[in-house]
Amino acid sequence: MSRPPVEPVTLPGRYVTLRPLTPDDADALYECSRDESVWRFLSYGPWASAAAYRGWVERHAPSRDPVFLTVVVDGAPRGVVSYLRVEPDHGVVEIGHIWYAPSIQRTPATTEAAYLLARHVFDDLGYRRLEWKCNAANEPSRRAAERFGFTYEGTFRQHMWVKGANRDTAWFALLDAEWPTVRAAFEAWLDPANVDANGAQRASLTALRTGAR
Repeated sequence: MSRPPVEPVTLPGRYVTLRPLTPDDADALYECSRDESVWRFLSYGPWASAAAYRGWVERHAPSRDPVFLTVVVDGAPRGVVSYLRVEPDHGVVEIGHIWYAPSIQRTPATTEAAYLLARHVFDDLGYRRLEWKCNAANEPSRRAAERFGFTYEGTFRQHMWVKGANRDTAWFALLDAEWPTVRAAFEAWLDPANVDANGAQRASLTALRTGAR
């Protein structure tokens, strides 16, 4: 049974809001991504000027595959995520084109962004499979995928040629049957009751997911 297409959508959360990317976001996104490490594993960037990045946003914001979303924290654009390779007939979609400003990396905002993306796909649209792919050398992305409950399915060797170098691609996926356990762990981790007096999470996401089993 075919699922609905993935459309631009606003997904509000406690720490972050995801909303459709627009050219109005371009200047703020450029300013918060001046650190070249942000673009290390993406096939594009960094950008020589705000005007160059704005041109990229103007070309890609209307896209419907990928569907680009702006990551908004405390009212300010602080990154981009997307749905891509959307296959409604099979109930399969990937999340990618992910980058976050250094100021929000390794914060609850990025964990909640992953939760919001997955919840929309599984709970709102009824998809069967959510994919995560990354450069096999991108250890932070691989750790994030596993922390978020995705299962490593293998590496496609010599999959791409990116920025003048070979890219092997590591594939991960989360299935609809696995989502209830993963969702419960996300929600427990994000619950204010899981935050101690110093602002740190009391229980890790991995521990909460393992305990839920």
